[in-house]
Amino acid sequence: MRNRPVIFARILLLIVVLAGLAYIAVPFINPSFHNDSARLPHAESAASGPTFKKQGDLWFLKNGQKLKRIDIEFAATAEARNLGLMYRTSLPDSAGMLFVYEEAAPRVFWMKNTYIPLDIIYVGANKKIVSISKNTSPHSEENIASEAAAQFVVEVNAGFTTNHQIEVGDVISF
Repeated sequence: MRNRPVIFARILLLIVVLAGLAYIAVPFINPSFHNDSARLPHAESAASGPTFKKQGDLWFLKNGQKLKRIDIEFAATAEARNLGLMYRTSLPDSAGMLFVYEEAAPRVFWMKNTYIPLDIIYVGANKKIVSISKNTSPHSEENIASEAAAQFVVEVNAGFTTNHQIEVGDVISF
């Protein structure tokens, strides 16, 4: 009976030692476990945010004539679409993000964790613009819905569509 406190102390010490070893071993199993920046989008710091990475070109067309070209970054996977332009602190003037979906459907976006105001351009399966939400509010959790089914969505800096006379009915090409 007198050995119970000693046994309890040894078991407790063993648990502490095993927990410490597990904490030390985790980085070898998962190198990003202790690295906070690895949990941020694109493994970039919160201060600078992710940066734009050109992956292609997109043209806006009016009546078959080229109106404006922008550099685009694709968001073609579920993970990339969910992240979108969140955590970005800037976007080049002639750049945007193109969200690509497998099929046309009503789309709803929001601006949570998005630091820059945007114009959101909803585009149907035929690549014709079906609706535009202009000058969205950063950090808003308000639903911003397309007015018709969209297979593609283009996000650009707020004011872009007004400055370049981009309207519903215009077409995109990429």
